[in-house]
Amino acid sequence: MDATTALDGVLRQAHMVKVSSVSWGGEDGEIRVDLSDPAESARLRTAMAVESLPGFHCMCLGDVRFEVFDRAGGRLAAVVLHHGATLRWGRWDSDAVLADGHRLLAWLDGHGMPGPMRQFEADRRRAEKETEEERHWLAAMPAGLEGLADRILDLSRTGGRPSPELLADLTDRLQRTFPDPVDRVLALLGWNGSGSGRCSGYPVHERVPGELLGRVRIADLLAALADPRAEERHDAGAVRHLVGGKSRPRQKQDVAALPEPLSARLLAHARSSGDSDKRRRAERWWA
Repeated sequence: MDATTALDGVLRQAHMVKVSSVSWGGEDGEIRVDLSDPAESARLRTAMAVESLPGFHCMCLGDVRFEVFDRAGGRLAAVVLHHGATLRWGRWDSDAVLADGHRLLAWLDGHGMPGPMRQFEADRRRAEKETEEERHWLAAMPAGLEGLADRILDLSRTGGRPSPELLADLTDRLQRTFPDPVDRVLALLGWNGSGSGRCSGYPVHERVPGELLGRVRIADLLAALADPRAEERHDAGAVRHLVGGKSRPRQKQDVAALPEPLSARLLAHARSSGDSDKRRRAERWWA
């Protein structure tokens, strides 16, 4: 029997399936479904149809456990659903990709376990938002740095900090592309104000413009923010840089050096941003 159809062969013998949440935070209770009805059995078998066994294992424990039993009550198999997309079974060497994960989530929803579908949809919306934020962040990347985009984005995949070599390469390219310090700082502020815009909990790659701004003289930062070309996106980048953690070697002194009108302007931006964490941080510095 082909490995992708092995589970279906077991499900054909199943008389009952017990379904329960794997995670501690699972909000749905245990459910039991009678599979003696051929139509009900066929619906579950279709929902659990396997497309491929690509050879990988998810690192988490999974979300939903399916235990299938025969007519005598003997357990035939225990299978765990991961992220609405893959199944783990002890008889497979790797996790199996479902032919239609959404169909299995819909089956669970229809049998009194809506949590996995809600979680899947929430994860999908979050992934779409993160993709859109990344797209805007890349669009705001200063000219001259495009060839390094993949190296920077890899930081979020590996969880590593930007290396001194990468920061030196970025600094050199920026200086050649923007010889004027004010132009250079405006480009960095606009970049730093893009993407998620958060002061904490943001993708690792978004720390790069902040690290580069940390190397900028406070006099050049002030000159850029006083420039007539400075817009709301530059204020967003400045707020995120100045109040988002230990961003500068002399952060306390540098923030204190801001003229009162500029401090008020940046505080007003933080308060109107809709980001409660950013507002609280800004108020600790400037209110």
